[in-house]
Amino acid sequence: MAFTARRRAVAGPGSRRSEVEAESLKALVLDAVRDIKGRSVVALDVSAQTDVTDHMVIVSGSSGRHVNAIVDRVLEAVKDRGVQPLGVEGREAGDWVLLDLADVVVHVMREESRAFYDLEGLWGVGDADATAMSPSPLDVAVGP
Repeated sequence: MAFTARRRAVAGPGSRRSEVEAESLKALVLDAVRDIKGRSVVALDVSAQTDVTDHMVIVSGSSGRHVNAIVDRVLEAVKDRGVQPLGVEGREAGDWVLLDLADVVVHVMREESRAFYDLEGLWGVGDADATAMSPSPLDVAVGP
């Protein structure tokens, strides 16, 4: 199962196959993030707001080292499934790393940066839109 920008263009954002693959990739990312103890995990369904991606996963790390460990774990998990990232940005600083997996964009941020940039607020996500994804009160999924 390969997720590429070309596949998105061919399959189209509304195809059922694309939605199933995007959900599968999101689940893989969430499992990897939880394996490495990512904090305050949020999954956003942004498919109605942008054509760039279907889902965003936002996760906090407690330090630059933790941020990079989370990134390493996600990259390992997706590559094991044959997914080639389209890009990885910000890795050197370890403050905010963006992983572009086409159908899923992953933001791994230090807690201070996450509070400052407030991506959930930027994408119009409020407490009323949040639903629990796991027993942890820090993990939420948002979207239709």
